[in-house]
Amino acid sequence: MAERALRGTRLGATSYENDRNTDLAPRQEVTYDCTRGHRFSVTFATEAEIPVEWECRFCGDRALRRDGSGEEPKTAKPTRTHWDMLLERRSMEDLEEVLAERLEVLRARRREEAAKVEEIAKQRQSA
Repeated sequence: MAERALRGTRLGATSYENDRNTDLAPRQEVTYDCTRGHRFSVTFATEAEIPVEWECRFCGDRALRRDGSGEEPKTAKPTRTHWDMLLERRSMEDLEEVLAERLEVLRARRREEAAKVEEIAKQRQSA
């Protein structure tokens, strides 16, 4: 009989629990002012770290906290590129030497390929 009662109820797709006797996390509402004059509020948990700026809901511009308190945005360190890390490990003289070696390897490979092409062309002409 119990199987019939659950038939067609999308078992597993819908929760049958209700919100009675549950405590929600304490919340606070923070107001932001947009550079274009828009004002809006965002709800955060009381334990959450409140950002100084937020994207405006209306225009997408930068909006600042109304009370102005809080930390200033952290300055990001400049991105270290591959070249920067390479210069930390090797001097310019070392890099020029490695470049010269690799160029010589490439030139030797091209000379070999050109010689093979010439050989094949001679074989076709003699045949």
